Amino acid sequence: MFEDLSSKIESAVQSLKGQSRITDVNIAETVREIRRALLDADVNLEVARQFTNDIKETVMGSDVLTSVNPGQQFTKIVYDEMVKMLGEERTDIAVSHTPPTVILVAGLQGSGKTTFVAKLARYLKNENNRNPILAAADVYRPAAINQLKTLAGEINVPVYSIEQKDAVRVAKEAVSMAKSLALDTVIIDTAGRLHVDEKMMAEVAEIKKAVNPTEILFVVDAMTGQDAVNTAKAFNDTINFDGVVLSKMDGDTRGGAALSIRSVVEKPIKFMSTGEKLDALSPFYPDRLAQRILGMGDVVSLVEKAQKEFDEKEAEALQKKIRSEKFDLEDFLDQIQKIKKMGSISDLVGMIPGASKAVKDADLNEDTFKPIEAIIYSMTPEERADPGLLNGSRRKRIAKGSGTTVREINELMKQFEQMKKMMKTMSKMGKMGRAMEGLKNLPFGR
Repeated sequence: MFEDLSSKIESAVQSLKGQSRITDVNIAETVREIRRALLDADVNLEVARQFTNDIKETVMGSDVLTSVNPGQQFTKIVYDEMVKMLGEERTDIAVSHTPPTVILVAGLQGSGKTTFVAKLARYLKNENNRNPILAAADVYRPAAINQLKTLAGEINVPVYSIEQKDAVRVAKEAVSMAKSLALDTVIIDTAGRLHVDEKMMAEVAEIKKAVNPTEILFVVDAMTGQDAVNTAKAFNDTINFDGVVLSKMDGDTRGGAALSIRSVVEKPIKFMSTGEKLDALSPFYPDRLAQRILGMGDVVSLVEKAQKEFDEKEAEALQKKIRSEKFDLEDFLDQIQKIKKMGSISDLVGMIPGASKAVKDADLNEDTFKPIEAIIYSMTPEERADPGLLNGSRRKRIAKGSGTTVREINELMKQFEQMKKMMKTMSKMGKMGRAMEGLKNLPFGR
């Protein structure tokens, strides 16, 4: 996400690199290019203007540090202003002192609202040890209720629904049921429309009045740009929500909604969703998103994801294998499975500083590892443990069994050997620079 915006901002700042000092002339040109990049990304005009004015004012009022070149100092100022624009600090969901905590979720149809309700339930259950119940208050679309029940079944969370088309009743009875079952959280999925209309707004307002929610979250499709901001403003004027959720952040988003919405509605962004899977939901950290937009990566989030999937003892054993050159294709397959559990491949690559640029031409998607897995699964245990056994006839058999070609197998084995060497070097030296150099040789998008 944000690749186009990131490259344009980087290009704008590039003009300052090599300059001996910051001047009115070079700053004016750089700020103008940044504003143009923001507008191309569909950032609100007033937000873009205020942001670049703040940058210019800060730059011209700051002392140039002798130990930092103008390009580095300017990047730091852009980063600081972007963090301010995005909200500065992480804002969590409010919790009621008297259970249950009631969370009302609103948004347009197609924004990813129903999926988010299930994602939030999973997040609160796994990360906060909450016991949620979902209220199917989108009573006009049978598919919405069925979808919610299906998703809830995957995470073993109860759903309350009724036959009648009475959203207010669903919400009130779900809260009553939560109290009777000693469940501490109610998440209410409300009806959406394809556009803002009075009937939808009135119903959401009625539900709010009936259950007095602890938290109201507005889900917005990040791919819709300025339309998302305008819709958020209309909802906020009616129900005064507490926070924003950016959905579909893994799509072809230019960044306009993410960068504009906080400033326009003056409400914090609390979560962002980066895929269809129920674990593809992340708390929103303004500083981390700013780092990614400016090409700095997001190592903290990457480490947090890795810690959930990689056991410390397993990591130590793996490191010993790498150092002793015993890392084989079975180990490689195991690491692929763990990486897939961490989330979208393109999202993970974006968290590594400089990695997006290194693999920008690769096709990174959910199917990235399928050919590799098919090839390894078509091997015998002996072949996985000792790739040296793979002679011509064995490779033909594996190609036939995996639906690939001998050439693809040869390419994978070449890359596997290169990766083993890179991993051994990293294990000994522990330098990020080596890791970045080796990224170009990883089998992404093959």
